Amino acid sequence: MSVENASLRDTMPRTDIMQLFSLRTRPLNVCAPMVRYSKLPFRELVRRYNCDIVYTPMILASVFSASQYSRECEFSTNDLDDPVVIQFAASNGVDLANAAELAAPYVSGIDINCGCPQKWAIQEKIGSHLMSDPETVRDMIRQTKARVSVPCSIKIRIHRDLRETEEFVKRALSVGVDFITVHGRTRRQKSTEPVNLEGMKLVKEVSTVPVLANGDVFCVKDADDIVAATGVDGTMSARGILENPALFAGYDVTPWECIEDYVDIALSYGTNAFIFHHHLMSMFEHTMSNAERRTFNSLTSVPSILDHLEEHYGLNIAEKRARRPLRPLVKPFSQPLQK
Repeated sequence: MSVENASLRDTMPRTDIMQLFSLRTRPLNVCAPMVRYSKLPFRELVRRYNCDIVYTPMILASVFSASQYSRECEFSTNDLDDPVVIQFAASNGVDLANAAELAAPYVSGIDINCGCPQKWAIQEKIGSHLMSDPETVRDMIRQTKARVSVPCSIKIRIHRDLRETEEFVKRALSVGVDFITVHGRTRRQKSTEPVNLEGMKLVKEVSTVPVLANGDVFCVKDADDIVAATGVDGTMSARGILENPALFAGYDVTPWECIEDYVDIALSYGTNAFIFHHHLMSMFEHTMSNAERRTFNSLTSVPSILDHLEEHYGLNIAEKRARRPLRPLVKPFSQPLQK
């Protein structure tokens, strides 16, 4: 790392995630890695609504370590972005450790994606392909922990035969994995199928480190039920928190205040129209009529979206800021992470 980046690190202290686990007085609430969507503005939003840990989208380790352009585009952060876990997808320990070393000064943890079920990921021998290659995962953990001081975790799926899952977890534990997130489905199961609570419970029972459960968390009751059934240390939400960023604050649907917050944050960061539109569509999923959804779907620019929200919902960002000033937003750190 360059000296200038090292000095910047001194102004961006990061939370010790392992201390969060050890000192917790309740199960932790975690926002999952979501391709394109769990970026800096959304991470800041969910923290305002009782989310304890937030993940970046999955990033290809080999590209991140080789390309300055990738580092500038894929990961930005600031002193409000804490604690944040950066998730990498890799097929070998060298690529992962190279990327981890570059990112480590700016994050609270490094996570290895062992769960992405998409065909292209399996063909590249990343994501859920790794569930059939525990020795490669062991090597990734070992190499990463040898080069960085922040925690190294894995996000896994279960196997059809849970004895394989138990053996996979034990191998990761043997090389010092710091915590584990388990998605309660196999790589071939659809998201419409219920999660396997017994599989997630097994991972917790055989683990000597904290375990988070992922899958089917759409409200606080879902999270509470999963914790009660499995004994895990916290729950992670993806689809649920995308639709309702205030989920962990106890809201069943996205409150208008949360939508106002997102618009304000997204405008401050200059979020592009596609991502801006998609987030709002997700947040309005359960409150817009079909007719309004069709109209909202047709909007293609940030100004047209704002006009719609002002006309139909009374959006007034200037007034919002005047009556309840937000914490100051810091420009995302996007300088090259140099080797």
